[in-house]
Amino acid sequence: MEHIETIVVGAGQAGLAVGHHLARRQMPFTILDAGEHVGDVWRARWDSLRLFTPGRFSSLPGLSNPVGPGGFASKDEFADYLDSYARHFHLPVRSGVRVRAIVRRGDRFELDTTTGTMSANHVVAAGGHNALSHVPNFARDLDPGIRQLHSSAYRNPASIPTGDVLVVGAGTSGAEIALELAATHKVLITGRPTPHVPDAVFRYAGGAYWLIVNRLLTIDTPPGRKVAASFGQRGAPLIRISMQTVEAAGVTLLPRIIGVSDGHPETVAGTISTVATVIWATGYRPNLDWLPPLDVDEVGVPITRRGVVRDLPGLYFVGMPFQYALTSGLIGGVGRDAEHIADQIATYAP
Repeated sequence: MEHIETIVVGAGQAGLAVGHHLARRQMPFTILDAGEHVGDVWRARWDSLRLFTPGRFSSLPGLSNPVGPGGFASKDEFADYLDSYARHFHLPVRSGVRVRAIVRRGDRFELDTTTGTMSANHVVAAGGHNALSHVPNFARDLDPGIRQLHSSAYRNPASIPTGDVLVVGAGTSGAEIALELAATHKVLITGRPTPHVPDAVFRYAGGAYWLIVNRLLTIDTPPGRKVAASFGQRGAPLIRISMQTVEAAGVTLLPRIIGVSDGHPETVAGTISTVATVIWATGYRPNLDWLPPLDVDEVGVPITRRGVVRDLPGLYFVGMPFQYALTSGLIGGVGRDAEHIADQIATYAP
């Protein structure tokens, strides 16, 4: 079988950042990705999606985001940036290759892929946290006449039939989708809004803000550990828009949804009986199905030390939320984690 020193699984921002740092160290590696083209995951998101952080904080190591420091790249612009990043640094990406399973064989890992079996001394799982859409179990109890979709399947207002729309989840994705739909539909949104980062923060104090979330809020500091303890229980902060903006557009804000009553969504304030469509903006979970059993936290994130899996030497993660800092799951923060993992691989390379 083909043996490669290091195999990186996933050619998103995390995997490409790892590849960049491995290439700088002139270490043999390849990047496997299930998509047909680099950036396809981003191209599949809703039509009007733009990054939630400006270009200044949305670049990978060694190549600036072309939208400029203050610009917010569209999802297609960022997909193109990832593709150009891979080509710029001549990263060895193999597209259309899915890893189905991985097992430990002596001092190596054996990977069962859709193009054959491969082995490696080091494997980096770089699929990130947003691999599998998450919907609460009680969603199956909704009336079959209510259309349901996860935010990852939403495209544009024209794709949503007439009738009231309930967006479940008041984080950034839910708020932006609700705001867009408000022009064509009656929209309700449920959940506890996350904190809003005012535009002025990025415009006038972006450097100081990034310094706090990237350097202060880490697992090495008491404030960082405090934030990390509850980080997975709420969505990302609202950027570019506030819940006041959403409500001003005519969207009705309701308390969080707690279940289903007689086939209809139920909040702590009562049942919503007029909904024709429910959009679940309820986040994601990492895909760990292809990996050996791992210890995970309460939201399904593998428990590691800065991405290093202690019980399986040679297995690493990059791109998980709060892997090291609050920015670990963000484009602008993943490079530091990637560099750390590349250093670990270099230290223990045969």
